[in-house]
Amino acid sequence: MVAALTAVHVLLSLAGIAAGFIVVSGLIRSKRLDGWTNHFLWTTTATSVTGFLFPVDRFLPSHAVGILSLFALALAYSARYRFRLERGWRGAYTVAATVALYFNVFVLVVQLFQKVPVLRESAPTQSEPSFLVAQLAVLTLFLLLGFQAVKGFKPEPAVSRAALSRAQSR
Repeated sequence: MVAALTAVHVLLSLAGIAAGFIVVSGLIRSKRLDGWTNHFLWTTTATSVTGFLFPVDRFLPSHAVGILSLFALALAYSARYRFRLERGWRGAYTVAATVALYFNVFVLVVQLFQKVPVLRESAPTQSEPSFLVAQLAVLTLFLLLGFQAVKGFKPEPAVSRAALSRAQSR
């Protein structure tokens, strides 16, 4: 049963990461990419939730990351679907979505250092320089992506009611 849960969890995580990079690149180009966004938010939420289903006997750092990710995702969902990216919610969505993707990639790096033999040998306790440099590189990448996304994701031009009415009547 744990093997099946692991397979589902990993597939959801990888799908969320791939979709997340597409979504963030869209944000940088001021594109909403609604389908990719739904896929990203759903798979990333499912990744965080399934992470809590693994049998453990204590609270782990992965649980803290999962909780933080779910908070970021809740903010992203609210900003996008409840507040419709109006005013400051556009920036809140952009930051929250980028942070949720960062957490997923952060955990991916942790897992790579635990599972890939050459990486595990270079950082058996994950406190060695190779692991710290890898995580610092990921953090730097996401700070840059987040900055570009907030800067690039501009509101759509306002459409007057008359223009909207004309477009709908055609």
